Amino acid sequence: MLQISVDNHTLFSVKHEDDTWYINEQAADWDLRFLPNGLVSILYNGRSFTAIIENVDREKKELSLRVNGQVYQLHIKEPIDLLLSSMGLDMKAGKKLEPVKAPMPGMVLKILVEAGQKINKGDGMLILEAMKMENVLKASHDATVKAIKVREKTAVEKGAVLIELE
Repeated sequence: MLQISVDNHTLFSVKHEDDTWYINEQAADWDLRFLPNGLVSILYNGRSFTAIIENVDREKKELSLRVNGQVYQLHIKEPIDLLLSSMGLDMKAGKKLEPVKAPMPGMVLKILVEAGQKINKGDGMLILEAMKMENVLKASHDATVKAIKVREKTAVEKGAVLIELE
């Protein structure tokens, strides 16, 4: 069984059993087709909907879906997520964020973030010059900057901790 919340307020339990889909324990009469143009055709209880999958975050188990012009945010919990949640545990909370380290010796040209700042995966955090090339070090996960361990215009060795995240 999956638990799907829509826009953080409407909750559905969804399961597939004996070739039948159930939504909130009710058999659902629906069909879903992925069209070659990137659209998704949905038939549900005799009504037709056209949808576009706008964004998928597999790690967070989130999906942005545009249906007839309206965008919906879906959050999916699988059985393991439900079990851990019932035990008071959270898989996301258990992930330890590693500090950002210098991948090579170089000079810190510019720090693009500050302590306490929330950053998203892919955001530039620091520019490191190495071998006459500027390298933008980017966030590998969504996080908050805990501390900045270097100053601009200082040399760093390979492996030196540059930024701590939480």
